[in-house]
Amino acid sequence: MARKHVLAAIFGVMGAGLMASTAVLGAVALKQRHMITSMREYMQRQGEDPELIDVPPRTYEPVEVDHFYERRGHKILLSDNTYGQIWLPVLADVPLSSHPVENMVETDQGRVLSFDAAGNLNALTGIDISAHNTVTDWAAIKADGIDFVMLRVGYRGYGVGTGKLAKDTQFREYYRAAKSAGLMVGAYFFSQAISEEEAVEEAILTAEQLEGCDLDFPVAYDWELIFHDDEGARTDNVPVDVLTDCVLAFCQNMESFGYRTMVYQNKRTSLFKLDLPRLNGIPFWLAEYGDGPTYIYDYDMWQYSCTGTVAGISGDVDLNLCFKDFSQEGDPLISLPAPAYTPKQSDDAIPADAEPAAEAPEEFAENPEAEPDTEQPEAPETEAPAETPDEIPEAPAEKQPAEEQPA
Repeated sequence: MARKHVLAAIFGVMGAGLMASTAVLGAVALKQRHMITSMREYMQRQGEDPELIDVPPRTYEPVEVDHFYERRGHKILLSDNTYGQIWLPVLADVPLSSHPVENMVETDQGRVLSFDAAGNLNALTGIDISAHNTVTDWAAIKADGIDFVMLRVGYRGYGVGTGKLAKDTQFREYYRAAKSAGLMVGAYFFSQAISEEEAVEEAILTAEQLEGCDLDFPVAYDWELIFHDDEGARTDNVPVDVLTDCVLAFCQNMESFGYRTMVYQNKRTSLFKLDLPRLNGIPFWLAEYGDGPTYIYDYDMWQYSCTGTVAGISGDVDLNLCFKDFSQEGDPLISLPAPAYTPKQSDDAIPADAEPAAEAPEEFAENPEAEPDTEQPEAPETEAPAETPDEIPEAPAEKQPAEEQPA
C-alpha cells in the first residue's frame, strides 16, 4: 500500500485521489484510466511489478445496435458452386480507393513505401502480432523503421462445437514493452462470431482486456473465414446481413466504451460477405498480398505481407502501411519527407495474391481450452490485377489449405 500512496502523490497533478477507492475507479473516465498506464510504466522503470496497481474490472453494458435499413430486396445474392463468371456491381455509395498502386514502391528489404503526388511519404509502417510471435528486442523493432504495432487482445476458437473466448496471453506484456519502446499501439480481436450476441461478448472481453491501456490506434474487428478445418468451421455459411450485424455490434459497443474502431478484412470476404454501405464511416484495414492492392474501395490501412522480416522479432511477421495518423486529433493524412531506399530489383519477392485468414490451428477444435500454437492465412488465389465496372475477372480456382503462418 505504501507504494500505491507514493505513486498517488507523484501523479496527483494528473488526478488526485485516483487510487482512493475501488468504487471511484469503477467510474473513472478513459482519460483518468490512462493515468493507470502511466503509473504502471513508472513502476516498471523503478523495477517494480506493474500489476501491483489493482484495477477493478469495469462493468460494460452492451448498447443497442443500429440497423440502418431493412435488407430484404436491396441486394441480389448469387450462389453457384461452379461460379463461372461472377459479376458484382460497383457500389455508388462506397468511396473508391484513394491509393494509386503506381505510387507504391517495394524496397530491397521487402518493405513497401507509398508516396503522394508531391513525392512525400504518405504512410506509416507497422506490424501486427499476437502470442504466436516471439519478440526479442522492442527497441530494435522501433529502430528498424516500425512506427506502430497492432496487438491481438483475444480470440474466439473456430472448431466444431467450440467458439470459446480467450485472451491473448502476451497482450499485457507486449503492450507495456511497445509503449516503452516509443511505438504507437492499436489492438485487434480475432472473431468467429455467428451472431450479434457473440460479437457483443467479444467487445466486452476486448474492453476488459484493454482496461487501463492508452491506445494510439483503433481497435480492429478481425472476423475471418476458416478454410483449413476439414470438419467445417462454425463460421461456414454465415449470411451477409448477420456478418455485417456482427461487425456493427462489435464496433458500436466498443465505441460506447470509449474506443476507436476499425474493420479488418481481406478483399474477397469484404466483397462477398459484407454489406459495405452499412459500414461507411468505420476505418477499413485491408488484407491483400501481391504486387499491389487491387481492392477497388477505399481503405486506411493495408496489410501487404505475412512473411515480413523485422529486427527484434523471430520469424515471419505481418507488415502494414497506415495512411492516417490515428494518434492525432482528426486522423490527419501522413505526409513525411521521402526516405532514402533501394528499390527491389527482382519481381519474385512478393507472393502471389492471397487473402489472409484463419488464426486457430486444426487441433484447437480437439482442445478448446488450449491456446493455439499457430495461425494460418487463407490459401493463395489467382486473380486479375484489378476490379473495375467494365472489366470483371474470371472466377478463381478453389482455395486449398495453406501452410501455417502467423496472422
